[in-house]
Amino acid sequence: MSQILSSLRELLGEDAVLAPDQIAERATSYWDQRPMQGAALLRPRTSDEVSTILKHCHARGISVVTLGGLTNCVEGTVADRKTVLVSMECMNRIDEIDVVDGTATVQAGVVLQTIQEAAAQRGLSFPVDLGPRGSCTVGGNVSTNAGGIKVLRFGMTRNWVLGLEAVLADGTIVSSMNRMLKNNAGYDLKQLFIGTEGTLGIVTRVVLRLLPAPATRNSAMVALTSFDKVVALLKCLQARLGGQLSAFEVMWGSHYRAVTAPGWHRPPLERGYPYYVMLEMEGADAEGDESRFENVLAAAIDEGLVADAVIPQTEAERTRLWLVREDFTAIYEANPVFLYDVSLPIRDMAAYVADISSRVATRWPKGFIHVMGHIGDGNLHLFIHPGKPGDHLHHEADDEVYQALLPFGGSISAEHGIGLERIQYLFHSRSATEIELMKLLKRSLDPKNILNPGKVIDVAER
Repeated sequence: MSQILSSLRELLGEDAVLAPDQIAERATSYWDQRPMQGAALLRPRTSDEVSTILKHCHARGISVVTLGGLTNCVEGTVADRKTVLVSMECMNRIDEIDVVDGTATVQAGVVLQTIQEAAAQRGLSFPVDLGPRGSCTVGGNVSTNAGGIKVLRFGMTRNWVLGLEAVLADGTIVSSMNRMLKNNAGYDLKQLFIGTEGTLGIVTRVVLRLLPAPATRNSAMVALTSFDKVVALLKCLQARLGGQLSAFEVMWGSHYRAVTAPGWHRPPLERGYPYYVMLEMEGADAEGDESRFENVLAAAIDEGLVADAVIPQTEAERTRLWLVREDFTAIYEANPVFLYDVSLPIRDMAAYVADISSRVATRWPKGFIHVMGHIGDGNLHLFIHPGKPGDHLHHEADDEVYQALLPFGGSISAEHGIGLERIQYLFHSRSATEIELMKLLKRSLDPKNILNPGKVIDVAER
């Protein structure tokens, strides 16, 4: 290994190769504050340098784990001391923003908020939006097919990738930098690398689709008295706002009370309601959208769907409302807390949450469950605390969450991926035939199993 690292230093430069003691100064991820492990951390600047790294590692059978913004929450970047880490932190260049065709060509290490702001400066918008926008990277978003708060209207990251460049396990560069919205010339090879969590190749450059920036943005937080009214409000807004509803984020009452407890966020609404929704509309009518939004919301109140509401009057007030939804630091005051990310039909959500709540109460009388989610796209996030210490309890919580999901035909991962944490439960959401096809792809593109080995699917045993 020392000889390999020496040769890589000659090829990449001294500052591009960090030793194990330097790696240990970093956290494994935002969710895992243990010191990062690895034989070395490499910081390439170009696709050619990534190719050089993989050629060296492939020839010697050395495992490689790719790092983006380290916001992955399914142990997707966990490595051991024999593994080479490849960080995309130096590949953070925006190559071009084309205002005519509405595209952005970027390196994989560009932070999501950076491309959002760069697009906005040119009157454009990149509509994928996540809570950790200031840390997560475009390459990481692509590799995990990230979702976020606007999937309801704009879909997952996959919908906004026109083309990409990726490096295969053996160092081969696959450049599929398509810039057209319509291109049916053969297989759409970029799909091999979107949502596959770095197990089939390392994404190095991406062509993103952009939209004209919205002229208006209207927001509100509302309180509701039943889940039936949450669903009815969603359908009402979708119908009356003409497809302009871009966010519909639901918090169960216990979640809202936790994040607005004394010492945390000031509650914008009274804390006794069972459900709260943060909603947002984006439009193009600078003169009429605000009144239209307020009229629709007033009608929902008159019809008994909404019990109370607050509309921000300034951007600062809007930001404070969104922080109630996006900042759940308060929940992590308890330790341990296990985070889940499932999807299922909207009609089944109340029954599923009731079942999980009952299971947690039965297994751990002092435990709690907090729930929030995007709802409109079928996605729930669960925070489970067993009420007593012990990370070993994570597996027990997994069993409860995923067993309860089976009758509803849901998915164990709506948007966070599989990583290492959920691999043993993949069969809950994918058939044996699907899993075997995944393994066939993995073995074909990465026959030595060096790319993020042990994540998503296990091909170590044949």
